[in-house]
Amino acid sequence: MTLLIYFLSGAVTFGFFVAGLFFLRFWRRTRDNLFLAFSLAFGLLGLAQAVIAMTNVYFEDRSVAYLIRLAAFAVIIVAIGRKNRKVM
Repeated sequence: MTLLIYFLSGAVTFGFFVAGLFFLRFWRRTRDNLFLAFSLAFGLLGLAQAVIAMTNVYFEDRSVAYLIRLAAFAVIIVAIGRKNRKVM
C-alpha cells in the first residue's frame, strides 16, 4: 500500500511540473504574464507535493506544504487580478 502511495505521489508531482512547463512554453510564445504566473504556481504546487511525499506528513495543517500551496494560489489570484485590471 505504501509503495502505491509513493508512486501516485510521484505521478502527481510530475504532473504538476509538466503543467508548469506547458504554461512556460506558452509564456515564451506570447510573453503574457498570466502564463508565467500559472507556470510558477504549478511549479510551487509540484514542490509542495514533493515536500509531502518526502516528509510523509499527510496532514496539511501540520506541514509547510500548506504554505507553499497558499503561495501558489495567491500567485494565480494576483495574476488574474492584474490581467483584468489591464484589460479595463
